[in-house]
Formats: sequence, C-alpha cells, structure tokens
Amino acid sequence: MISPLLRLCSRPLGRCSFSSLSRTASLQDQSSDGPVYQYVGQNRKPTHRVFVWGFSLSGALGVPSFVVPDSGRKKVRRTQLTPYRLETEDKISSAACGYGFTLIASSTEDVSKLWGMGLNKDSQLGFQRTQHSRHQSYDYVLEPSPVALPLQHPLQTRVVQVSCGRAHSLILTDQEGVFSMGNNAYGQCGRTIVEDEVYSGSHVIHKIKGFDSRVTQVVCGQDHSLFLTETGKVFSCGWSADGQTGLGHHNMSSSPTEVGGDLTGVKVQHISSYGDCSLAVSTEGALFGWGNSEYRQLSSVTEATQLNVPRHLPLSCGKVVQAACGGTQVAVLTEDGDVFVWGYGILGKGPDLSESSTPERIPPSLFGRSDFNPSVSVSRIHCGLAHFAAVTNRGELFVWGKNLRGCLGIGKHDDQFFPWRVTVPGQVVDVACGVDHMVALVRSIM
Repeated sequence: MISPLLRLCSRPLGRCSFSSLSRTASLQDQSSDGPVYQYVGQNRKPTHRVFVWGFSLSGALGVPSFVVPDSGRKKVRRTQLTPYRLETEDKISSAACGYGFTLIASSTEDVSKLWGMGLNKDSQLGFQRTQHSRHQSYDYVLEPSPVALPLQHPLQTRVVQVSCGRAHSLILTDQEGVFSMGNNAYGQCGRTIVEDEVYSGSHVIHKIKGFDSRVTQVVCGQDHSLFLTETGKVFSCGWSADGQTGLGHHNMSSSPTEVGGDLTGVKVQHISSYGDCSLAVSTEGALFGWGNSEYRQLSSVTEATQLNVPRHLPLSCGKVVQAACGGTQVAVLTEDGDVFVWGYGILGKGPDLSESSTPERIPPSLFGRSDFNPSVSVSRIHCGLAHFAAVTNRGELFVWGKNLRGCLGIGKHDDQFFPWRVTVPGQVVDVACGVDHMVALVRSIM
C-alpha cells in the first residue's frame, strides 16, 4: 500500500532531444566503383543516458506513471523487466541503489546536482517538502527530485560519488567532504546517536568529520559505513554486531574511526560492502575482509561466523583490482579482467554451484571472450544483495543471481545461473545494484 504522501511532481529533470543521424552519398571520382557514404553524425559526441529496471512500487525507478497510472497508462506497473530510459537533463555521473530508493548525481557545478527517488521514510533522500505543507516531507518520492546539500560554496563544489545502504545515504564531494542523511540508529551517518530520534521528515544532513585526509570513496553497508582516504586508510562507523566495522569489537560506533588489523600500514585503493561483510583491496592487489562470514565469505582465514578485524585473505587468483560484496556472496576482479566468485547463492557457474569457500573462476567466454574477440575482459564488477553485475571493456553489461522482482533486467522473472547480457542501447559506463532494482549509466550516440 503506497503512502498517501506521494511525490508526484517536483522539478522534472526534463527530456533530452536528439537529432537523428543522416547520411549523404557522393561519388569519389569517375573511376570509383560505387558511392562513398559519409555520416554527418559520425563525430557526434556521445549522449549520456540513465536506464532503470526492477521493482517500481517504492518509486525507486523514478517513473511516476508506473506507480500512479496517468491517462496514457491504465495499470500499475509493479516491475519493469527490461531497461527503461529515465528522463534526465543533466549528465549523471554517479548512481547508487539503496533498499527501495535511488540517488543519482551530476558532476555539474549547478545548484541542483543531486536527486533522489523512492522510499524516504527515514529521510534517506533528505527533506522532501510536500506541496501542502512546508513542514511535512514525503515518505515516497516518485520521480527524481533535488536534494539540497548544505554546501558553503554550492556553485564551486561537485558531487563525486553517492552510496546508499538500508536506510541511509552518503554523498562525497570534491571540495567540501562527505555528507550523510537518513537513519542513524547505529551511528552509520557518522554523528552522535540520539535516543528515540525521529528520522521521518528530518532536515538533518550531516557533514562528517574526523578523517586524516581527503576522502576518495564512500561505501554504505546495510547499517554501517566505510570511507577510503587518499592516503589509503579505511575508516568506518555504524552497526557492528557482525564485526562489519572492523574496529575490533561488536559495538556501535557513531564517529568514523580508522580500521586496523591486517590493514595497518597497508595502502588501500578500493573498498566494498552492501550487507554485513566488508572488503578492501590494496594497491598491491591483496584482498582483506572482515564482518559476517556465515556464508563462508571469510572462511579462508576463519571458521567463525564473524570477524571483527580485517584479515588478509590468501587467494590464488592473481592481483585483485576490485571487489564486490553482497549479502551472502563475494566477487573479485583481477588485473587480467577475470572474475572469481565464492560464498553462498547463485554464483554464476550454473545451478550445481551454490556454495564455495574458495574463489571459483567464471569462464571468460561467458562475458564474450572468444578467438574472434580475444581482448574482451571485465572492467567493473558490482554486487547487489543477491545478484552480480559485470561491465566489460566493450561497454556490455552482464548480470546473474537472484532475479528478485525483475532486478536483473533480462525480460523475465527467472533467476539467472550464468552471466547474461542485458540489452541496453549504448555502451554501459557503470551500474548500481540494489536489493530489487538497478540503474545503468549509458553512453549512446543515438
């Protein structure tokens, strides 16, 4: 049942208009065997688009007519099974999918540079003022609506990256640091926990302090947060019942604290989390993990189901450049463009492999590598709560895992046991995975 507080209109991002490519033919000379075709648009700059799919009733897809049918659509569209173009006016450079909500950001210096849509009961999309009262905020936001950040220099500051958890959000800027909003019951927003704080309709957007240098990446776990600084250090805060903050205890932490353990003295270049397990990749290509290991994510170093300090995970798959950590499963990407998976769930090597404590290599042929295309490799990997996504160096998107409410975008509700290519009109630049929806940033010449 959708709350009556529906965000039906704010400032639409607008519709991009595109001219079609035309071509002209001319004879090269009298000795030519045929016409030479010249395409007027062949030097045209690519257009940046956003595509969404999955569960729509929370508003996370940003398409109001899916939830509240208009005159042209008579039925509610509960799920969108294939990529659907989201109308955007600005070039979207970062996107994140939370548990029923979405943040998208542009690297512009305009005043509006961050938009949210979907579930907002904990103000994870900021205060979204209703049309009827300036003191009341919408619990659901059905289209991309501006999020006002408390910036000191709004026309000079850019949003670099966004990340979303179960009910909180992190926003990384280039000049003014990190901001958080949403539920802070466990300190995941990096501020003092207020007993019985009401998060619905909250105006609080907190600027997080306490880092030794500039933050270069932010990551939301389910109810904890990770921060990577330019000096290669990892900081964390929030819920740590499974040890996911890596601070050596299982207590809540309301201020960012440097993570130690095996990461002490190690320079980290990438961090990942989405559930209650956390991973870090060093500049040397080593993998470190902590938090929940109930599904054998960290079984290479412990038989326990929890680990509250980072440990080096000995792998035999080569130099790691990126990691993706979901609710029960793990994936790493090597410098050779190979993907290795382990944990529990649909891992991508067929229905017979549902659990592994050691990395399993997914055959590169499943991502399009062949004798005819030997240079194809995976360049990015991502993980939702129960599914994976991989982007190749050719801009192709492959997905596999649990297809909860159509989140894979493959045109059906069935789970996908092997990597399957998603049909998107253009080259995929990056994707964001949620629990039951996804967002893709696409570069297209159409």
